[in-house]
Amino acid sequence: MRTSDRREDVVPHHHVAGLGAGPANLSLAALGEDVVPGGVVLFERREGPAWHPGLLGSGTQLQTSWIKDLVSLADPRNRLSFLNYMVTTGRIYAFLNAQYESIPRLEYARYLAWASGRLGSVRYGSEITEVDFADGRFVLQGPEGPVATATHVVFGLGTRADVPACFAGQQIDGVVQAEQLESHLATVPSVPYEQAIVIGGGQTGAECVLNLVQRGFRDIRWIGRRQWFAPMDESPSANDFYRPTYLRFFQGLPESVRERYVAEQTLTSDGVSMTTLQVLYQANYEAFLREGRSPVMMLPGRSVVEASQRHGTIALWCERDWGGRERHSARTVVLATGRKASPLPISPRLLGLLETDSSGEPVVDADYSIRWKFSEHCRMYVQNRSRVGHGLADPNLSLLAVRSAVIVNSLLERQVFAIRDEQMNTVWA
Repeated sequence: MRTSDRREDVVPHHHVAGLGAGPANLSLAALGEDVVPGGVVLFERREGPAWHPGLLGSGTQLQTSWIKDLVSLADPRNRLSFLNYMVTTGRIYAFLNAQYESIPRLEYARYLAWASGRLGSVRYGSEITEVDFADGRFVLQGPEGPVATATHVVFGLGTRADVPACFAGQQIDGVVQAEQLESHLATVPSVPYEQAIVIGGGQTGAECVLNLVQRGFRDIRWIGRRQWFAPMDESPSANDFYRPTYLRFFQGLPESVRERYVAEQTLTSDGVSMTTLQVLYQANYEAFLREGRSPVMMLPGRSVVEASQRHGTIALWCERDWGGRERHSARTVVLATGRKASPLPISPRLLGLLETDSSGEPVVDADYSIRWKFSEHCRMYVQNRSRVGHGLADPNLSLLAVRSAVIVNSLLERQVFAIRDEQMNTVWA
C-alpha cells in the first residue's frame, strides 16, 4: 500500500479547511455552509468559543454597526445573521429598547459562540502547527502528526499583541497585556493612590484606563505616541473607505499610493470612540469635584523607550516628541500597544513555493488568495493580513461578509454572492 493511501485511511479530507475560528473564518463558514462541498471545516486550537475574553468589560462596545455581522452584507437571509440570533434567543425587544448605538462586545462574543454552535463544523481543541503540501493536497499537521488534508486552505489566524521593543524578552512582574488586565486585577489588592500606567493611545488603551478608574485607581498615567488622544473618524465620508466600491478602487492603486493612503486614513479605524473619550473626561471632571484631583493624567506625544524593575516598581523612560526624556514609575503597567498578524504555520517546503514581497510576506491577490506554484488546483487564502493590499477594512470587522463572499466566489469559480454597491456620491476615479 502506498504512503498516501495509508494517510487517507487515517485522516479525513476536506474540500476547504480553515485555520482559526474567529469572526473572519466563522463568516466564511457561515456563507459557505450550503454551497461549498462538505462546508468549510474550521480547526481552532482553543477548547471552545472565545473572542478577546479579557476585553469584554462593562460598557465596552463594538465600533461597527450590528448589521455588519457575519453574513448580512452578502446574504441577509442567512440563518446565522445577528438579527436571527437576537430573535432566536428572545432578547430582540430588550436589545432594541436599550437603544445601543452599537453591539456590546459581550453580546458579539455570545453571537459568535451561537453561530459556531449552529455551524457544527468547528473542530475546537485542534491545533494545527504546520501546513504542508504533498500528493496534490494540503496536509494539516498537529502536535502528534497529520490531523486532516484539504484541497483548499484559508488562514484566519487573527493577531497577537505587538509588544514594544523595550519590553521584548523581559519578564517584569506587573507588566500585563490589555487582555490580561481583568484577571490581573482580580489577584492584586487595589491601593487607590498607587500609580498605574497604561501605554497605548487607542480604543483599547482608553478602555483599560476606564477599567482602572472603575476599580478605584486614582493615579493613572495614560501614555500615547500621537499628539493627542485622537477620536475615531466615524463620519459618512470616512465610512466610504469601508465600502466595496472603494475597495476595488484602492486595489488598483500603485503600492506606494496605497501605503500613503493607509497611513492617512488610520484614524477611521484606530482612534478612540467619541463616547469613550467623553466618559473618561467626565469621570476625571467629576472626581475632581468630589476629591479635589483628577485620577487620570494624559501624556500624549511620548514613546516608551526603556523599561526596568527594581524592588517591585517598574520604571519607564519616555522620549518626548519635542525633545528630552522623562521618567515614570508604577507597580502596574498595562500594554495596549496594538496587534500584529500571527505567523502563518507554513512548512519551509511550502513556503518555498510561495511568491513573496520585499518583506517576506506572501503576495495576496484581490480575491485574498496567495500566489503560489500550484494555485490553479489548490488554493490558499488569507484573511486579516493585507492592510496595504486591501486597505484598512481588511483587519476590520466592517466588511467580514463581503470578504468571505469574495473568497467563496473565488473558491467555486462562479458568482455565488453578488456584492452590490451602486449608489455612490463620492467619485475617486
